[in-house]
Amino acid sequence: MKSDIQIAQEATPMLITEVASSLGIAPEEVIPYGRYKAKIDHRMIRRKAGEKDAQVILVTAISPTPAGEGKTTTSVGLADALHRMGKRSILALREPSLGPVFGMKGGAAGGGYAQVIPMEDINLHFTGDLHAIGAANNLLAAMIDNHIHQGNVLGIDPRRITWKRCMDMNDRQLRYITDGLGGRINGTPREDGFDITVASEVMAVFCLATDLADLKERLSRIVVAYTYAGAPVTAGEIGAAGAMTALLKDAFDPNLVQTLEHTPALVHGGPFANIAHGCNSVIATTLGMKLADYVITEAGFGADLGAEKFYDLPCRFAGIEPSAVVIVATVRALKHHGGCPKTELGTPNLEYLKKGSANLVRHIENMKRFGTPVCVAINAFPTDSSEEQQYLRELCESLGVPCALSEVFAKGGEGGLELAEKVLNIMEQRPVQYAYEADAPIAEKIDAVCKNIYHAKNVTFSAAAKKQLKELDANGFGHLPICIAKTQYSFSDDASLLAAPSDFTMTVRELRLSAGAGFVVVVMGSIMTMPGLPKAPAALNIDVDENGVISGLF
Repeated sequence: MKSDIQIAQEATPMLITEVASSLGIAPEEVIPYGRYKAKIDHRMIRRKAGEKDAQVILVTAISPTPAGEGKTTTSVGLADALHRMGKRSILALREPSLGPVFGMKGGAAGGGYAQVIPMEDINLHFTGDLHAIGAANNLLAAMIDNHIHQGNVLGIDPRRITWKRCMDMNDRQLRYITDGLGGRINGTPREDGFDITVASEVMAVFCLATDLADLKERLSRIVVAYTYAGAPVTAGEIGAAGAMTALLKDAFDPNLVQTLEHTPALVHGGPFANIAHGCNSVIATTLGMKLADYVITEAGFGADLGAEKFYDLPCRFAGIEPSAVVIVATVRALKHHGGCPKTELGTPNLEYLKKGSANLVRHIENMKRFGTPVCVAINAFPTDSSEEQQYLRELCESLGVPCALSEVFAKGGEGGLELAEKVLNIMEQRPVQYAYEADAPIAEKIDAVCKNIYHAKNVTFSAAAKKQLKELDANGFGHLPICIAKTQYSFSDDASLLAAPSDFTMTVRELRLSAGAGFVVVVMGSIMTMPGLPKAPAALNIDVDENGVISGLF
């Protein structure tokens, strides 16, 4: 069987200028990065102002498992299926982070015959957006420390600098460090640390901004430290916002690529969903809504994380109202949630499936809360039995939700035709019913998500979180939306609680202000904002030959 990268390398892509032309993009609005990828001038959205917006299809999934769900693969296959049906469809996806690519999770370009290409470029450096975001983040960090070194006019308390440096790699060694050593000429000694780039607030700001002016304004609002008197200090006060925007100017233009079947795809921005808000950029999604009739986008990890955040953050901020939501599930993953040993996931077993299907039922119920029509996609695996697939169809029917078998990994767009037809049949644009009221206090918002989406019985706050909550209120940030950072493997903050647990207690460990992004990050459980590499990282299998052909990249 061919690997993903072999399939991608054997493809014959269209010139990216032809892909852009098929969307009605003017030549002067296309900035080619070679022959098969380009940036699109984000300002063309002004030219399209007043034109009818496309309908948005959100693709999400059950709670992730080591068995895999295939959310991006399904998104690509659905877009290709709509394209085969003569519909004007476009993808809006996140950019992969190098950390997962070289670590354990893998890339984010789809798989099998449902991929976006050039997959090597997309999964590695692409057009350099993540590097630009890292540079902007670290420029701000350098300017904060330089301000202190040069006299500290703002009175910043070095013990209360909240801004971390970042890099786009999994490196646990950098989570907690001490820097500024070597005497006064080398800076002020202090405790510091790194986040992975996709967890940086700059990434969140980048993905929520609507134009360059909004980007700069959001960057200026980032709170980076507190004074000795306890007052917040912003990036604007440090004087960094203009230079940071300059570093991000080119990156802010969405990236245009294509699928194996030449369906256009905008791949832009990449915040993690278990740490940040887990959606591609607002500017790419809204631009896609002006270029096609159907925009297929995805939200990271399970629906309890990515989809909730998609509704309560980008949709709320940008006025996006999805017309359908697709929940991706696999027989294998649901059996994992039912307690099936990893070695037996490929063996038919209805009992494990029935027990684990509680996870799917919970996600369906949650998505119905937001008011959007729901469809389930069973991402097919060769080891699935017909009885197992039929059970899931009947389960969905009993819940009043259509269900389709997706075979896009093996068949591309052809394998997604049933799914596409069922999604088209349910599409209806309705007002979003958010998980919480916009003006509710932060504690009430946390309570609403934890109890109504996760099904927790109680929510407790650590002593540090209680203190931070009071400080947020005192500084005027007490009514911001929330972005919960927790494990992706469970509805709870305990990764070992599979399927659909209830009546558990969730603990708020820490509250992190993201004033530029416009939300408060609620850290629960043992979640890390700088991942580490596994025992056998994917990097061990990646190589390149004398002709520059990459191998081992999935």
